[in-house]
Amino acid sequence: MNSNKTFNLEDRTYEFARDCRFLVRDLSKSISNIEDGKQLVRSSGSVGANYIEGNEKLGDKDLKFQEKKPKKVNIG
Repeated sequence: MNSNKTFNLEDRTYEFARDCRFLVRDLSKSISNIEDGKQLVRSSGSVGANYIEGNEKLGDKDLKFQEKKPKKVNIG
């Protein structure tokens, strides 16, 4: 992996959420796809929101807490 690469996580989480919305829009309209799609849209947006909130930290403990929040998302 090239160590000179910069990763803008805000842009990447935005693109992830946008791509999830495009995916959900193109799914067939079955009950399971609708329900799973709702959850995917909510959770994909939460990842970026939690990252942004984590960058506006009050201290190191707050950042560690915020970094753990996306891992607690219950899928299923």
